Amino acid sequence: MQGKSGRSVKKLAAGPKYISPLQLSLEGFETPFERNLNRENRWVKLAGAIPWDKIVPYYNRVFSSNEGRPPISGRVIIGAMIIKHIENLTDRDTIQHITENIYMQYFLGYSSFTDEAPFTAPLFVAIRKRMTLELTNKISDLIAMYGIQQGEEQAPIVSKDDSDNDSSSSTFILENAGASEHTTDTAVNSEPAPKGKLLMDATVAPQHITFPTDLKLLNAARKKSEELIDRLYNPALHGSTKPRTYRNNARKLFLNTSKKKSKSYRQIHKANGQQLRFLKRNLKHIKVLLAAFDDFPLSPREQKYLLVLHTVYEQQNHLFTNRSKSVPHRIVNIHQPHVRPIVRGKDSAKAEFGSKLQVSLVDGYTFIDKLDWEAYNEGAWLQYSTEKYKQRFGYYPKEVLADKIYCNRANRQWLKEKGIKLSAKPLGRPSAVADHIRPGDRNPIEGKFGQAKLAYGLNCIKAKLKETSESWIACIALVLNLVNLTRQAFLSLIGCLTIIFQPKKVGHQNFKILMPYRVI
Repeated sequence: MQGKSGRSVKKLAAGPKYISPLQLSLEGFETPFERNLNRENRWVKLAGAIPWDKIVPYYNRVFSSNEGRPPISGRVIIGAMIIKHIENLTDRDTIQHITENIYMQYFLGYSSFTDEAPFTAPLFVAIRKRMTLELTNKISDLIAMYGIQQGEEQAPIVSKDDSDNDSSSSTFILENAGASEHTTDTAVNSEPAPKGKLLMDATVAPQHITFPTDLKLLNAARKKSEELIDRLYNPALHGSTKPRTYRNNARKLFLNTSKKKSKSYRQIHKANGQQLRFLKRNLKHIKVLLAAFDDFPLSPREQKYLLVLHTVYEQQNHLFTNRSKSVPHRIVNIHQPHVRPIVRGKDSAKAEFGSKLQVSLVDGYTFIDKLDWEAYNEGAWLQYSTEKYKQRFGYYPKEVLADKIYCNRANRQWLKEKGIKLSAKPLGRPSAVADHIRPGDRNPIEGKFGQAKLAYGLNCIKAKLKETSESWIACIALVLNLVNLTRQAFLSLIGCLTIIFQPKKVGHQNFKILMPYRVI
């Protein structure tokens, strides 16, 4: 604010009178709960923007059962996942925030404030297993399609007034945005005319693991094999002499190499061979120990670890013996064996370790077309993403914007046959009159990746299981669509309420004043 002299005056914060903690009591503390909730709160706005009547019945149909106690409300489950990823919280922090925040409870559909948690924090893992990639993608697509339909219904259409009436009366109308792009053809065709714009690209969602090296992987596998030996050894079955693992010597040899600031190829190769031989000896001991049991003594989790250890040994032995640098389906972490190295060739990281996503962007809404843990060439999935676009909307896109890797000859020919324009760099020598794609045309999808990674944690997936990691990634796409939905609702409220004045003649020109309605 400004004073009389024109200088800015700082508004001081409210200064409540100090009260000693010894005099403050909970019984005398004034609470604002007797008042109504603030309609401008973000959780209130988000609760009103989400089509709960569309997504909750779909969730209930998937998990409907007439046995046992009634399940937790689908709105509570989906809403808790949304809160977790919007605030980028841990499972326990999410439960604590819901318990303490009255607006979050309103967002989850509570009728009144309660200090009881909706469910326990460990249940979040079971919820993520239940909210599979397919289910979460379906809910995200429902929200995206709902937002796109709302945008089509609220697009501004300004009709021309041919009358020359000089009346100064004004009328308020509610208009729709972007209807010019979605005008229907009068001619009835067997195939609908292409409409809309499709942006596609691929990215990697890195997992929350340490940067893998062969030496660290072999050391972790050796330590896990020692734990299995300690678990299996029974003096009554195997005698008084426990198998020797040389774990102290193995640890010293590992630290002698790993602590060096600079390591030559020969030193790394020698250290890998040492750890590989320790691991081989331990696996032989485990085989002997297992043979003494009548029933298989390992739990399913320990059995999975044992299979992973054998696979790691086979892969690393192949790399060590042949002095090669790659092997199919390479394991880089024994605790998350589904993670694979994805070579990206970027300056910050030549390779990333996680899952690879094929993403489509339509009107700001995100669709995950493909999620795979193995590296793949995204150029082979352009036709698939385009067909998914038709499956969602009923027609092909009018224009496709894609990276250079998508624009091979086969894809160009396929798009030409479908009557779809490809905005990309043409093949061959550049032409002076060619319709080249501008660098900023693909900024929306790159910005969407940046928003997902910086704001909502797509750059560090902290779930450990394959299924829960996929659910984590799909929930981030769901949150991106919700954020875009609330932004669209806010912009439509400001930009779609307009005041249109009747045209007046001034000289030989007709003019029309279009003034946006101001919302306070």
